[in-house]
Amino acid sequence: MRIVEMYSHLNGHEHILVHKPDAWGEIEETIAAVDAAGCRTKVSKEKTIQGKILYSPTDINLCFMSEFRSRGWNERSTSYYITSDVELIRRTVNEPPEKQREMILEAGREPLYTYNQTDFVKSRLAIEVRSGSMLSWRTISL
Repeated sequence: MRIVEMYSHLNGHEHILVHKPDAWGEIEETIAAVDAAGCRTKVSKEKTIQGKILYSPTDINLCFMSEFRSRGWNERSTSYYITSDVELIRRTVNEPPEKQREMILEAGREPLYTYNQTDFVKSRLAIEVRSGSMLSWRTISL
């Protein structure tokens, strides 16, 4: 696979080039190692292109997972509780989830469970891989 276009959110690409150039080289190497042609395994069921072989988002994600993990990048998931009271959230943010829930209930508020998941994290850099309709735009966002 190759990078065709890029959107550098808040100059993230430039920051990586300046502060972590080795990481950027590793990211480029990882993307290049993904065999996009080998991911053309999905058979279309759409009426207008029925039977056409398409890129499989599932297979692409599995390839990226394999390549990034082999280089020490891992998924990160964080669970926590929120509520409508911003000040209460500020007091609970550094507590473990169950303690957050307890504190929110004690304050007479409703705790709402949520989580944040990132595909690959290494050296404080996070990468989210998108596929499906995002591929038709031919963009990779870092």
